[in-house]
Amino acid sequence: MISKRIIPCLDVREGRVTKGIKFQNNIDIGDPVALAQFYYNEGADELVFYDIAASYQKRGIIKEIVRETASKIFIPFSVGGGIRTIEDIRNVLLAGAEKVSVNSAAVTNPEIISMGAEAFGSQCIVLGMDVKQVEPCEKNPSGYEIVINGGRKYTGIDALEWAKKAEKLGAGEICLNSIDADGTKEGYEIKLTSLIASNVKIPVIASGGAGNPEHLYEAFTKGDADAALIASMTHYGTYTIKEIKAYLTSKGVKVRSMI
Repeated sequence: MISKRIIPCLDVREGRVTKGIKFQNNIDIGDPVALAQFYYNEGADELVFYDIAASYQKRGIIKEIVRETASKIFIPFSVGGGIRTIEDIRNVLLAGAEKVSVNSAAVTNPEIISMGAEAFGSQCIVLGMDVKQVEPCEKNPSGYEIVINGGRKYTGIDALEWAKKAEKLGAGEICLNSIDADGTKEGYEIKLTSLIASNVKIPVIASGGAGNPEHLYEAFTKGDADAALIASMTHYGTYTIKEIKAYLTSKGVKVRSMI
């Protein structure tokens, strides 16, 4: 059995980590490099950085944060937001990230997935999916729609079909974020997570809504997720990664041991 991964998510805006609810009303959490070090010491399996303003502000990722983080932590981390070209991917990887997450740019230019996978390997290319539940229709039979530009633009693209297409293009992993659940601390969108995970062969990371360790247990067992992103439950000190892993272990879920 492959160990499930616990991945703190650091949303970065203007050089600071921030956290909102359903992509709104963000508050300042702290310095991204210091938080990365904290989570590394806590026993995080990986980290994710999202520059949440880069796409709609049409600017590049903050590479200096990537470089500094890479010099201080020794676990894999991925970076997303503002990545539009192969050169952007190369620069982020050269700065020290192990993976890049493409989201809005992949929707507008799906070729970036295949080109990135060919140039750097599928294991480096994560498809970020921001998803909103909508009324099912002929164009969107799953009832879940892809939203881009930081939750600002509805695309009309069915989430399930997009996940399948991205896998064929060469994406090595999917980070599946429910906008409806984001920041609520009421649990992951299990129906959505299970829908995507059961229809692709690449790993799926559940994202959006974690509020307690039981929510991760549900994502792993009912949602069939390979990993889970966390933010609010640890950013505010409600739980530690050690406590989360201990709970999951007690429930029979295999997790990676602490450092």
